[in-house]
Amino acid sequence: MQKQSGFSFGVSVTPAKPLAVPASIRPPACSSTVDAIVAPSIAANASSTEKSEDKHLFTFSAAQPYMESQWRKVEWTEEQKTSLMKTVSSYRPTCEDVTQARILLLGPLSSGKSSFISSVQSVFNGRVTNRAMVGSSSTSFTKKSFNIRDKKGEDPSRLVLCDIMGLGDGEKIGPTLHDILSVIKGHVPEGHKFSPDQPVSSETVGYMKRPSLKDKIHCVAFVVDASKVLTYPKGLSTTFQQLREHISDLGVHQVALLTHIDQICPETAKDVIAVYKSRIIRDMMGKAGALLGMSTSYIVPVKNYSSELDLDVNTDVLLLSAVEHILQYADLYFQDNTPQ
Repeated sequence: MQKQSGFSFGVSVTPAKPLAVPASIRPPACSSTVDAIVAPSIAANASSTEKSEDKHLFTFSAAQPYMESQWRKVEWTEEQKTSLMKTVSSYRPTCEDVTQARILLLGPLSSGKSSFISSVQSVFNGRVTNRAMVGSSSTSFTKKSFNIRDKKGEDPSRLVLCDIMGLGDGEKIGPTLHDILSVIKGHVPEGHKFSPDQPVSSETVGYMKRPSLKDKIHCVAFVVDASKVLTYPKGLSTTFQQLREHISDLGVHQVALLTHIDQICPETAKDVIAVYKSRIIRDMMGKAGALLGMSTSYIVPVKNYSSELDLDVNTDVLLLSAVEHILQYADLYFQDNTPQ
């Protein structure tokens, strides 16, 4: 079989240099990680100011790191968690020919894709579990689909989360554009093992030549790590925006998940309820939007379960809110593809 000239996402580039943030508009320190990135630039600006401004000295009072009210309204209650679980469990695609909404998670290695799948399943299991493959050492990966089920495991929801190989980061090879679009179009069979040397083709075992609407991906959720947004390779932004352009051409709506928010904001690490009062998280969502080339209205922050042994109501509400957000855009796809 002839090897295709792959559009590979294993882009070899040097890490992006930190942005120089003027001292007058510096966001408040909420994380040692962010401080380490912006501090050198601030010091340089301060030194320059001292040399050029001998007669006039200006002082600026830093804004409070947390707001008094939430910039997105969320009810952090057990009742809200129950309501969101019911919404997801009772969800039905608006298209009669489709019984499940298939969501593809796309993101760099270790961005938290499979951890998100495990975390959502944990909420419905009633305990923290780790069913999805979590890791970053693979150079190949099998396409896996996870049907989110309730605690009893008897009634699967109409939500299917699909995971494939993470996008390359310069050191590790990611999937090709061709392979990603083949998954979205519904050509790739379940359990297919991706390999850079063997792109998906009509010769692939199990290849679906004429996929129906139910076989296709109905929404794409990009996943980015909040603690790495400022240090991702420069080429990754181009990769995201090329992906978004091609996926949009297929009529598939896209959203984004900002993971690891607890690693950039100590208060959110203590209690997720602080997420929508944190200026640093709001600022990082803006930077993630610039990386992805999308409005922040499409982006939702999440905290995945990692080392925890017990569920937390506030974490569950944030996870379920993200799932509800995704399903709203899957429904837009069904509306666009339902015969009039």
